[in-house]
Amino acid sequence: MTGGRPERDVFDLQRSATLLGAYCALERRLFELTGAWAADPGTDPSFRAPLDAWSAEHAWHAELWADRLPVLSGVDSRALVELPGPLAEVLGELEAATPIGRVAGLARVVLPRLVTSYARHLEVSPVASEAPVRRALRLVLSDETEAWAAGEALLEARLTSPEQVGEAGSAVVSLEAGLVGAGIRPGLVIWPASRA
Repeated sequence: MTGGRPERDVFDLQRSATLLGAYCALERRLFELTGAWAADPGTDPSFRAPLDAWSAEHAWHAELWADRLPVLSGVDSRALVELPGPLAEVLGELEAATPIGRVAGLARVVLPRLVTSYARHLEVSPVASEAPVRRALRLVLSDETEAWAAGEALLEARLTSPEQVGEAGSAVVSLEAGLVGAGIRPGLVIWPASRA
């Protein structure tokens, strides 16, 4: 990094494929989580409709990334669609959180970090060779930014007691600690190293 921004290194096809596979797996997992939370009887009724809408968006994002996985000689593109171990553990922790903790973790950790990942990828992806990926990044980045703002507003409206604020804060701190401890920064996915 230089001046707080990622270095403008040229993406090779393998690095791009690794990121797109991680994005696809991540969006699929978020589709599953938000859909399950929307259907959970313990979820605050005011959270259900937004969670259901976000679930559908995550499903569509996963399809976008799956459609953009490059075909590489000797590589099964389906094998690229895999959540990195540390991220799977952190999302497992989010899944086990309370309803307030889930929305707090989504709105204050997962979505902002996902926006960071997509913005970083857009900034360094080559304009000429990755035009379809860049178009998808812009679309998904817009959706995730809107969901982030809506999630934060929804959460703020539901935090009505010091206990709820503590519950939301505990979930956020725990998720951030898990991500930082796993070396996931900035963003929500580990940036693939450039080949020597």
